[in-house]
Amino acid sequence: MNTTRRTVLGALGASAVAATTTGVAPAVPGAVGATSGRVPRELRPGGAFDEFLRVEAEQGRFSGSVLLTHHGRPVLARSHGMADRERAVPNGPDTVFALASVTKLFTAVAVARLVQRGLVAYQATVGTYLDGLAAEVADRVTVHHLLTHTSGLGDPFQMPGFWDEAPGWSSVEEVMAGYLAFIRTDRPAFPPGARHAYSNAGYHLLGEIVAAVSGQPYHDHIREHVFEAAGMADSDFHTKPRWRTDRRIAHPYVRAESGEWEDVLEERLFVGTPAGDAFASCGDLARFAHALTGGELLDAGHTAITLGGKVPPAPAGGGGDGGPARTVFQAYGPTAALERGQWVVGHGGGSRGISTSVDLFPDTGWVAVVLANHDVPLGTMPAVPAKARELIVAVGT
Repeated sequence: MNTTRRTVLGALGASAVAATTTGVAPAVPGAVGATSGRVPRELRPGGAFDEFLRVEAEQGRFSGSVLLTHHGRPVLARSHGMADRERAVPNGPDTVFALASVTKLFTAVAVARLVQRGLVAYQATVGTYLDGLAAEVADRVTVHHLLTHTSGLGDPFQMPGFWDEAPGWSSVEEVMAGYLAFIRTDRPAFPPGARHAYSNAGYHLLGEIVAAVSGQPYHDHIREHVFEAAGMADSDFHTKPRWRTDRRIAHPYVRAESGEWEDVLEERLFVGTPAGDAFASCGDLARFAHALTGGELLDAGHTAITLGGKVPPAPAGGGGDGGPARTVFQAYGPTAALERGQWVVGHGGGSRGISTSVDLFPDTGWVAVVLANHDVPLGTMPAVPAKARELIVAVGT
C-alpha cells in the first residue's frame, strides 16, 4: 500500500519564501536589494556540505542527486547511489526523479497563470468551475482554501477502498477520474478556513480546475504552460510502464526488514496527479526556481501573490532551545519561512522511496535542489536539505 507523507517545512523540512499574511512581495535573485553574498568554502566542492553528503551516502542514508546554484550559476552538483539497482544504473546529474508533493508547485503556478489571465479568481468557490461536488465543497471551499490547505479536505490515499481500486487504473484518464471520484465522497473535516491541514485532495481539485478552465487536460497543460515555459526539457508526467523501462528514471527504494533495499515502484499510481509525482532532474528544478522568481512564468505582482505567506500552518519555532528561529507561513503552493532574518521559499515531497525538496533563498540568490530515491523515516527531517539550508542561511547572517 502506498502512503503519501505530509512534507511541509514545519514537519519535514520543506522550505519556502514569502512575506506576510498580506502577501508582501518577496525579494528575488538579482533583484534590487537582494544581496550578492559570496560562495563560502563550506558550499564549494570539497567543503563541509560536500563532505556531509558523502558520509550520508556512505552510511546508506542518501541516494540521489543534489544541485546548489548561486544567482543561476552551478556551485555544487553531486550524485550518489543507484537509480536502478537491478540493472546497476547509477544516479547522475541527468537522472530524473519522481517528485512526490513538489509537484504541487507546478499546479499552483498553473493556477496563478490562469488568475493572471483573468480566468480564475482566488476567492471564487470550487463550484464556480467544477460540477458534481457536495454542496459543502462546491459552495463553501474557495480556490484560496485549496491553495493554502485550509479547505478541510483530506487525502484520498487514506480513504477506505482507494487501494482496492487504484492498482486497476491503467490510463491517465482513469487515474484522474478515479482519484476525483473518491474526492467527491469526501466532506470537509472543519469549516473551510478554520485551520490548516495538508490536503492532497485540495491540490487534485486545483488540477481539475486548471483542466476545466483551460479546456486542456491537466498533464498537457502543465507540460506546455509550466515545463516548456520554464525551459524544463527533462520534466514530464511519466507513466508506470515508462518508469519501469527508462534507464534515466530513478526507481524508489525502501529498506526491507531483511536490510536489503526493496524497489517499490509497483506501489505507485499509473501516472502522477496534480498533487504528486511529476518527474524532473535537479537541473530542471533549478531552472523552474529561476524562471519563477525571474518573471518568466508570472508577472511581478502574481509572483508576489503566489510566494507571499498567507496562513501560519505551525507556530514559530526555534530560538528558545538553541535552534534557529523560524517563522513559517503557507503560501500559494510553497511554504514560506523566515529563518534568522532571511526568507526561504520552496516545497518538499516524500513517500515510500522518495524524498525531494527545492529551496529558494531570495535574499542571497541561492537555490538548493535535493532529489532522493530513498525515503526518510516518518516524522523526521530530511538531513541533506536541512544541512544545505543551515549553511546557506549562515552565509547571510
